[in-house]
Amino acid sequence: MENVHLAVEDEDLYSGYNDFNSTFFTEELENDIGFQQALRTSQGRRPLMTAKLPGTAIGGRPLASSFGSRVPLASSAGRPVTGAVQEGAARPMTSIRAAGYTSTMMRGSTFDTLGQHRGPAPPLEGKNEDGPEEKIKIMEKKVNDLIEESCMAYSSGASQLALEKAKEARRKEQALVRQREQSGTADHINLDLTYSVLLNLANQYEHNEMYPEALNTYQVIVKNKMFNNPGRLKVNMGNIYFQQKNYPKAIKFYRMALDQISNAHKEMRIKIMQNIGVVFLRMGQYSDAITSFEHIMRESPNITTGYNLVLCNYATGDREGMKKAFQMLISVPLGIDDEDKYIPATDDSSTNMVIDAIKNDKLYQMERDKKAQAEKYIMTTAKLIAPAIETSFASGFDWCVDMVKASQYVELANDLEINKAITYLRQKDFNQAVETLKTFEKKDSRVKSVAATNLSFIYFLEKDYDQADRYADLAMNANRYNPAALVNKGNTVFVKQDYEKAAEFFKEALKNDSSCTEGLYNLGLTYKRLNRLEDALDCFLKLNAILRNSDQVMCQIADLYEQLGDLQQAIEWLMQVISVTPTDPHILAKLGKLHNDEGEKSQALHYYSESFRYFPSNINVITWLGAYYLDTQFCENAIQYFERATLIQPTQVKWQLMVASCYRRSGNYQKALETYQNIHRKFPDNVECLRFLVRLSTDMGLKEVQDYATKLKKAEKTKEIQEQRVRSGRESSSRGRRGSREGSAGISTPVLTSPMKSSITGIFIFLTSAVGASASGLLEQADKSSAHCS
Repeated sequence: MENVHLAVEDEDLYSGYNDFNSTFFTEELENDIGFQQALRTSQGRRPLMTAKLPGTAIGGRPLASSFGSRVPLASSAGRPVTGAVQEGAARPMTSIRAAGYTSTMMRGSTFDTLGQHRGPAPPLEGKNEDGPEEKIKIMEKKVNDLIEESCMAYSSGASQLALEKAKEARRKEQALVRQREQSGTADHINLDLTYSVLLNLANQYEHNEMYPEALNTYQVIVKNKMFNNPGRLKVNMGNIYFQQKNYPKAIKFYRMALDQISNAHKEMRIKIMQNIGVVFLRMGQYSDAITSFEHIMRESPNITTGYNLVLCNYATGDREGMKKAFQMLISVPLGIDDEDKYIPATDDSSTNMVIDAIKNDKLYQMERDKKAQAEKYIMTTAKLIAPAIETSFASGFDWCVDMVKASQYVELANDLEINKAITYLRQKDFNQAVETLKTFEKKDSRVKSVAATNLSFIYFLEKDYDQADRYADLAMNANRYNPAALVNKGNTVFVKQDYEKAAEFFKEALKNDSSCTEGLYNLGLTYKRLNRLEDALDCFLKLNAILRNSDQVMCQIADLYEQLGDLQQAIEWLMQVISVTPTDPHILAKLGKLHNDEGEKSQALHYYSESFRYFPSNINVITWLGAYYLDTQFCENAIQYFERATLIQPTQVKWQLMVASCYRRSGNYQKALETYQNIHRKFPDNVECLRFLVRLSTDMGLKEVQDYATKLKKAEKTKEIQEQRVRSGRESSSRGRRGSREGSAGISTPVLTSPMKSSITGIFIFLTSAVGASASGLLEQADKSSAHCS
């Protein structure tokens, strides 16, 4: 305390405070020795200096006003140190506590600006969660969480759950607004949160096809002037009216949205214009649609709009418009880099690793899909307009090919040429199709393989199996991994009955493409011919898993189960066929036969009757039904079936005899006599008819009985002579064959047995011809089994 002195009472403690303080004049600090020395020393060890002005901490530098001259200090010896006093003078108290000083600070004490010697700071006060503002913040967080959960639920496919979350978010947001109003902070309502809740709710209503509710929610947003850019949502409202097929209102809202969006948002305006064009297209207003699409193609061309523009011009029949639109379509830039960047060009392992990583990433898949879509649209439009833009479709195809060759899609020209050949095929002009396809024999391997595959298909249809085999070999040599070419090759070997080799080709086709259904089907047929029924059944069961509800495949499975002796499984599979094709008379007849073999006469009668109802000309079905009613003594019902058989085979006397027999068994002798008399007039030498005429005439006491008896004897004698001639001819032929066998030295002739009958008929070729994927299939069919009356 010896360094602390009190001020004298008559001393002015506040003198000099209104004058300019030269201490804060920093321009001459570099030349101030005392200041530089103070920087190099600690605060407590600075040399003592006396102040020139008593009662202040300012000294050493003469005072100067803003108008006077400033005189630099002679030395720093006169500059007082803060806290220092003159000898014999008391230290005045000043307001420097905020800088870390106290009035009781001792000379030489440590300068503590941060107050670290005061001890730890008091603990922070905890949040008061019961406060209204904290409750509001918690509620806002819950609303945001519900919006996020709603969006995530929709992205995972749970549309109903997303809607429930959106509704709950709306309820909590309304409760939040009410709490704001009650707390008197209505001015601080979060409009962005309200906008998000309403927009999400409207979207979820739309996704759940609750269109009225969605429109009402959008109206709430649009009518609220406090939201920013609500007019854009009129596009969504237009989309809803489009889904409802209310096209006039959709156009109205699209145009309202277009008016409220500035020209700065060019991409948004283009999309709305595209929507307007699509609506006009749906309404059949093609000229208005063309106007919209042409504007888009001038401002921001894209593939979809160009495709729609071609369709509209085709609908109006404008040839020049179609040509112009097609040229605009093929000139649209895709914005896709060259695919060579995905091919390793150096030996740098790191670069190759990067290429391997990106050559199948999302970006590459998007580029590939975009290119495939563009090629599909161009091919479709070319095939569509080619017959319409010129006098003949060949000239139209040639024009399209020339335009494509001059564009960035030059590789599509060959595909268009092949489509030209396919069009010739559809028009049954096989010669032109063959000539067109033969032009590809000297092209690159891919196109050559496709053309040769189609040529093999054509020659196979014409049953020129040698040429079909030749072009199948050519297609295989051009591209050994072409499954269609392998299937065609297998078919040509199949018809030569080399079933083992055919099976090898079909297996190779399946190895190259496991989804080649033609190869799998034909492999099953080949196994059937080789009598490998279990392997054939395995092939067709696999094919049934791929081609659901294919009646041909299920028929093959049923036929195989029948051949394996499992009639119940065969019936079950045929029932599945009936569920797909309920009016197929042959399948119904087959079901009737299987039930008849199982002894279920009532079920057999039902299916045979259904088969007769859909196809009343199947003689086997008619025979079974007539025989059934004869066996059950319902002769009147049998008459209609035998009369139908008489109409189908009028030269066969047996059906007319069966009709007469039914009349006779039912007791209608007069009708039976008339029927026999009609038969006798058509077939006067029929012995059976004459016998029944003699019997009926005798029973009825008719005078014609003697005449019929005489004719009967004559007919029996003629029949006996004919039978003797046939027997003598057979005996002479058998003696000749016996002599020839004795004369031949060990040469034997193979005996050909007739094929086993089944419900699925012989060999049927179903060859599809498409660009790059034409293939041949064999559908085996068997002769229908027939029932005979005893």
